Amino acid sequence: MGNLVALRRLAAPQSLEAARLLAYRIGSTFSLVRVIATTLLAPASLFWMLVSTASGSPDPSGSAAAIEDSVVNFEGHKIHSLRAGPETGRSVLLLHGAKFDAETWRSLGTLDLLADAGYRVIALDLPGFGKSETWSFDRVHFLERLLPELGIGKPVVLAPSMSGALTFPVLETRPELVSGFIGVAPAGTPRFAARVKGSPVPALIVWGDQDAVFPVSQAGLLAASFEHANVV
Repeated sequence: MGNLVALRRLAAPQSLEAARLLAYRIGSTFSLVRVIATTLLAPASLFWMLVSTASGSPDPSGSAAAIEDSVVNFEGHKIHSLRAGPETGRSVLLLHGAKFDAETWRSLGTLDLLADAGYRVIALDLPGFGKSETWSFDRVHFLERLLPELGIGKPVVLAPSMSGALTFPVLETRPELVSGFIGVAPAGTPRFAARVKGSPVPALIVWGDQDAVFPVSQAGLLAASFEHANVV
C-alpha cells in the first residue's frame, strides 16, 4: 500500500497539496470529486497511474463529443446516464452518493474535463435517482449485471459513499469486469475489506480526515485489501 511519501513521487506537488487541502472535509463531496477531476489528471498524476495500469489508454487525439443522454433497458427498467468523450478512449464510470446523481458530474465540469483528456466517461443515474426508474433491485448483483449492458468495456469505476456498497460485490466476485477502482469514502468498507483481500484491481482511495460518517481509519483498512493501492 502506498503512502503520502510514495504518492509524492507520482503526483505533481501542487496536485498532491490540493488533494490534501480539499480532502480534509468529506462532507463536501463536490470538493473531493473536483480534486479527482481537476488535480489528479496530469500524466504524472495518481489518476493517470491508476488508469494506465491495465490495457488501453485515453485518446487525446480524438475530439470530445458533446455530453449525451443515454438510456439502457436493464431487466425491464430504464437506466439513464450521461456520456461524453471519444468512444475509443479508456472508459470511466462515475457513480454517485445518496444526495447526488449523474447531473452532479455535469455541473462540476467533471464530464467535460475527463472527455477533454481523452477518456470515455459515463455518469450513471442509479435506480431511484435522476432520470432512472425506481424499483426494488438486487444490490449485490446490480453492477455485475449492468456493466455488460452499458457497452463500455472494462471501466475504471469511481464510487463515492453510497455507491461503494454497489461496487464492492464486483470487486469481490468479478474483478475482471473493471480495470480500476476509485473509492471516495465508499460505504460498506468494514464489511467488504476482508472479502476483497488480495484484489488485483488497481485502486485509489480518497478519504477526508474529518469525515464524521465513515472514519478515515477505514481508508488504510481498505487500501490494504488491494495488491496495488494508494491513499490520498
